[in-house]
Amino acid sequence: MSAQIWTPAPKPGLIPLHPLTFGALLGKPFAALRHNPKVLFGFAIVVQLIVAAITVAVVGAVVYGTFLRMESLSPSSPDFYPVLWGSIAINAIVAIAMSLVSVAFTAIMQGIVAANIGYAALGEKPSLGTLWRRMRPALWRLIGWSLLQALAALVLIAIVGGIIALGVLAGAGGSAEGVGLTVVVGILLVLGMIPLGVWLNTKLLLVPSVLVLEGVSLREGLVRSWRLTRGRFWNTFAVILLVSLIMNTAVGLVSVPLSLIGSLFGSIIAPTGPNDASEIGAYLLTAIAPQLLIYVLQAVAIVVQCAAAAFIYLDCRMRYEGLDHSLISYLERRDRGATAEQLGDPFAVDPARAVSSAPPQQQTPAFAAAPVGWAQYPPQGYPAAQPYPPQQYPAAPPYPAAQPYSPQQQNAPYVGATPPPPAPQTPVPPAAQPIPPSSESPWAPPGSGSA
Repeated sequence: MSAQIWTPAPKPGLIPLHPLTFGALLGKPFAALRHNPKVLFGFAIVVQLIVAAITVAVVGAVVYGTFLRMESLSPSSPDFYPVLWGSIAINAIVAIAMSLVSVAFTAIMQGIVAANIGYAALGEKPSLGTLWRRMRPALWRLIGWSLLQALAALVLIAIVGGIIALGVLAGAGGSAEGVGLTVVVGILLVLGMIPLGVWLNTKLLLVPSVLVLEGVSLREGLVRSWRLTRGRFWNTFAVILLVSLIMNTAVGLVSVPLSLIGSLFGSIIAPTGPNDASEIGAYLLTAIAPQLLIYVLQAVAIVVQCAAAAFIYLDCRMRYEGLDHSLISYLERRDRGATAEQLGDPFAVDPARAVSSAPPQQQTPAFAAAPVGWAQYPPQGYPAAQPYPPQQYPAAPPYPAAQPYSPQQQNAPYVGATPPPPAPQTPVPPAAQPIPPSSESPWAPPGSGSA
């Protein structure tokens, strides 16, 4: 029988179909741009430019219209301050509305990236229309999730702003103790909100991927993300932190020099301000060109961060729900020519495997896992081992009682025994005989001669 040979996991697309390592989670988001750059990169840039153009146009028009009215009022007029505070409030409302529009476009970008990563895991390179059809059923849920995040941020800002306002009022009343207490409470509250925000963002990081790839409601998406990240919090936090640091550092290193160069060229082209049409065009070009490059880098950063969240989602489902086996089965059936109706949704959740409210099972470390080729039989479904029934054996006949040996029998041979062979006899030389004396012998005794 031949020995079991290890074979790597299949890799039909961007990732191998097995739980991902930390290095893969950190590197694959950057590889996602190269996998489908026309869709991801182009769509992200277009979205960023549309958001920037709408924001500049709307905010600029409102600012120009509101503060232009201020020029016709004198500071001594009784209507000056009401108009001033009204203009500030209108501009604040418009800025918040445009930030919500930006949040909605970001939600669309998250859905497009999550859908693309799902197709990339299966070795497919979809078009923008295919991604839009996959993401469209979850569009309003994605926008609702983004608005919920923005609302939470506004509530936190309002709480901090309220504490600062209380401190200002306490200082205006001349209470030093009140100012000190307000400052201490505000600092502690801000310091407490930082880990709370990091914890919530990490636990709910997978909500866009769940909404797009599983098609669940917003509430179920929150629950699913919370459960999938259980036991994977620090790994998820480390991946997102490193990816964000890399992209923000890259954007900062490029945007700061470009902004300085743009302002420098603007002052060189029009030192006293643009006067004619050519100077105005050159001034706008030097001011807008660096911002366009910054928007491109920000688009790349958004794509990479959204892709990192999607890869973490796939990794958690592979570890806890066996998604890699489902995807392998899907690919095998697709290669055999199964239709789309027969294939179904590869990312559908099996209720028997879905993570529940109970903590997930502890993962077996690599050094304690069974060698490749060992059969892994699940214990459930098999009857318990039964003890063997007792066997009835026939009783042995009794042995005769031992008889004492008699003295004559002690040296007697065994009956029926083969007699030992006789011992070899060593020949004994004959005894030496005396030699008779001879007369001719010179050693004959005297008087022994013949008469």
